[in-house]
Amino acid sequence: MYTLENQTGFPVCKEPGTSLTDGINLQTYLIVIDDIMDGSKMRRGAPAWYTHEDVGLQAINDGILIENSVYSVLRKYVASRECYVPIVELFHDITLKTAMGQCLDVMSAKDGKPQLDLFTMNRYSRIVKYKTGYYSFQLPVATAMYLADMFDEEQHRQAKTLLLEIGEFFQIQDDFLDCFGDSAVTGKTGTDIQEGKCSWLAVVALQRATPAQRKIMEEHYGRPEEESVRIVRNLYEELSLPSTYAVYEEESFNIIRTQVHQISKGLPHDLFFKIMKRIYKRDC
Repeated sequence: MYTLENQTGFPVCKEPGTSLTDGINLQTYLIVIDDIMDGSKMRRGAPAWYTHEDVGLQAINDGILIENSVYSVLRKYVASRECYVPIVELFHDITLKTAMGQCLDVMSAKDGKPQLDLFTMNRYSRIVKYKTGYYSFQLPVATAMYLADMFDEEQHRQAKTLLLEIGEFFQIQDDFLDCFGDSAVTGKTGTDIQEGKCSWLAVVALQRATPAQRKIMEEHYGRPEEESVRIVRNLYEELSLPSTYAVYEEESFNIIRTQVHQISKGLPHDLFFKIMKRIYKRDC
């Protein structure tokens, strides 16, 4: 019998004698491709896959192989169950949504230059929802629900609404750590400023900036030079973004905790609290 379990901070679907790695495989595929598109050199303290001398752009095909292995795993372990079709459709739908989020992210720059006029909170929220929220949070929980024979549409709707909120919370944390986190702890060298990403810090900075401060963003944001990175980081501090983030993290955690208490339809509150406990005040 399949059950909802939480072994690493996120929902895992497990049957005695088997190991379902489909969600992990999908994330691996997305990360391999994302690192190539962003030109990221490191991932969790190790060189990005495509940077290895014997890999290069072959990593694109490796990513495709990894993605398709998802459906081989699902077919092997789930094909005989009622939940098989809903789960396969879920994976296809969320892979498409994630690609849409990546597209929005990439289109925030043109010819390698960030389009600061597009850096609005509305656009940022859409990027986060599609690029992170669906696959990182809704996918594992929805899969676990189906495997636990939970097919009620209202249950899935309530879970998705809450999980997308958690996904945005998580991504804003990630944006903050990219700039102000300790790379020795995060295992990743921050590159959002150099790459001109539409990050939460950049959006809030542009909302608060004076004309002179906006000029600094226009001149230095999205440039690879260490001096430009330093200038932008100093501007963030001048605009009190670390303090703003600390307030946001605390207030958002309390709001999400209240929302968890309000969900109904038999969803296990403890599951969502465990997810939040896993990511609240994280440093990596």
